[in-house]
Formats: sequence, structure tokens, C-alpha cells
Amino acid sequence: MNYNKICEIFRSLALTSGEVIMDIYNSDKLEVLLKSDDSPVTLADKKADEVISNGLKKYFPDIPIITEEQVKTHTLNAPVFFIIDPLDGTKEFIKRRGDFTVNIALVRHGEPVRGIVYAPARQRLFYTSADGKAVEEIGYFSVSKMGSVKKIQTAFSDNAALRVVASKSHRNAETDQYISKYKCKELVSAGSSLKFCLIATGEADLYPRFGPTMEWDTAAGHAVLSAAGGRVVQVGNKQRLEYGKPNYRNPFFIAASKNVILQ
Repeated sequence: MNYNKICEIFRSLALTSGEVIMDIYNSDKLEVLLKSDDSPVTLADKKADEVISNGLKKYFPDIPIITEEQVKTHTLNAPVFFIIDPLDGTKEFIKRRGDFTVNIALVRHGEPVRGIVYAPARQRLFYTSADGKAVEEIGYFSVSKMGSVKKIQTAFSDNAALRVVASKSHRNAETDQYISKYKCKELVSAGSSLKFCLIATGEADLYPRFGPTMEWDTAAGHAVLSAAGGRVVQVGNKQRLEYGKPNYRNPFFIAASKNVILQ
């Protein structure tokens, strides 16, 4: 598999769709519709989805694509596939809070092996390089020219003073109860898949999620965090979160740096 090409196209599509999203984000009109499950969707979701889906189909016609905006009711039975959330954090986007991301990942045999997370309003870009390392690109982002890139890795976490990151929109009593099992020095709220990336860069140590998520919400961030030395495991059995599950629904999970002692 040509990972150089995959990473190049991921970057190009993420940045291009980010431009589309920001054009709508900065406009006067922000139309919000409701999907069948009553979750919100905007024109930005749909346009970014078109950019990414069409680009992946053009360059990789033989690899199936799963995307939040076009998902079918049945589960894809394929060992290799792309999975996309063109705009993770739609509620953050609607409220113009900035914590929304573009997410593209490649899954092989249940594991997200390459991924990109782009937060256009925050101007942060994280991805797995062709050789599987986790990096953050710095500077003014250009589709045609790559900026400076630095390798990122999780912190050597102090279990007596953990930095915990939790959802802005989906934090609940069960999450708080779980967090209370740890010795925490800081609790930060963040939206979308940025939470995975904050652990990947060493800015946080632990992210528990006791609420519903889908595979496209987590795959790209999971790929970046794994490449940075972290892990994403299921609550209970602490086995790695897998992909290609029935209906793409995730169990509750915990994302953490490698030396956090999980409760």
C-alpha cells in the first residue's frame, strides 16, 4: 500500500475541506437541519463530505469509503477501508466555538493505521506520516506546500497529577464518576476529536468517554494517538477499540497516554 500517496492525499483533502468549512463558518448564514436521529447537520458537513469522498474515490477507487453523511445501515465487510467524519463537532461549529475538526482515516483489519485531524478554526493540523509517526504541522497551511513538521508523542504522565480532557457537549455524571477514581491536577473541556490530539501532543493524559460515539468520530484521532505512543481501549476489558463493528457503534472507551494506570 502506498502510504506516501495516502498521506499526501489525506493532507490535501483535509485542508481543502477545511477551507470550505471556514467559508461557511465565517458567513452570515448558517443553516442547520436535523437528521433522522435528531442530530444537527449543516451545509458545511455536506460540502466537506463531497470534497473528501470525491477525492478519495478519484485517487483510490478500489478502497471502500465509510462516511458519516453517506453511511448505509449495513456494516461494510472489508478488511481495508477509509472512514470519514467531514465535520466532527457540528454543535461546536454551530455555536461558533471553534473546536471542530476534519477527520480522515485508513483502517486495516480493524485498526486505524493512518489518520489526519485538522482543526481549521484553531489552525492545528495533526496526522500520521507515511512511515507511521505522529506529527503536527506548524504554520500557515497551504495545500500546495507543506509547512514545518514536528514529531509528537504522549507525555510521561504523572499518575499523581493527571491532566484530564473531557467533552464540552457530552460530559455526564458517569464520566465524572470515572474521573474521580484518578488523582487529577487539571480538567480541561474540549470538543471533537481534538481530545485525542491533546493527549498525542502531551498536553493532556486521559480522555474517558462514557457516551455514544461512532467509528468515524474516533478513527482519525485514534490513529494519531496510537502513532504518538498512546492507546484507546474499551471500558471494562481494556482491549483496543476495534473498527468495522456492526453499525459502526463504539462502546464506551478510554484514551490515554501509554503509562497512565487505568482504573
